[in-house]
Amino acid sequence: MKFRKMLPIPLFVVALTTAVFADHVTVDYDHAEHFNQIKTYSWSKVQTANSIWDDRVKDAIDQELSAKGWMQASSGGDVTLVAIEKTSIHQQYDTFYDGFGGWRRFVSFGESTTTVDNYEVGTLIVSMFDGNSKQLIWRGASSSDLSGNPEKNTKNLDKDVQKMFKNFPPKKTS
Repeated sequence: MKFRKMLPIPLFVVALTTAVFADHVTVDYDHAEHFNQIKTYSWSKVQTANSIWDDRVKDAIDQELSAKGWMQASSGGDVTLVAIEKTSIHQQYDTFYDGFGGWRRFVSFGESTTTVDNYEVGTLIVSMFDGNSKQLIWRGASSSDLSGNPEKNTKNLDKDVQKMFKNFPPKKTS
């Protein structure tokens, strides 16, 4: 009987942990743009905190756009791309209770211990600008937790860029 009462607690903790480490990808675009008429792109800027990552970001995006039938032009493409990466430190607070009434919100006769865990989050923002008007026509952003393992971070980058371009090019809605 006690086991059945305790089961929801670990499941809740696992659900929260999964949500914390999940990747987050968003995309927005100009709904009036005719993406089916765009065939070429050129790079304006790739900026990361670590210059080693510049080529990795560019290669991941080039691979996705190439798979969609777009061709890279050295300059003067139908659209101009900008990719910017930033990193930030996030904190997670964990409080543990011991003693009587530890899981009750207002009544606790035990002691509590709170720990702070810092973790690094990387955010990649990819913007597409119309080659003629220079107006923003598409933007994708992805955020994910970074590890100390460059190979794992590269796999996460590739996965996030694939998610970003999953439904690309967008269909005209008007």
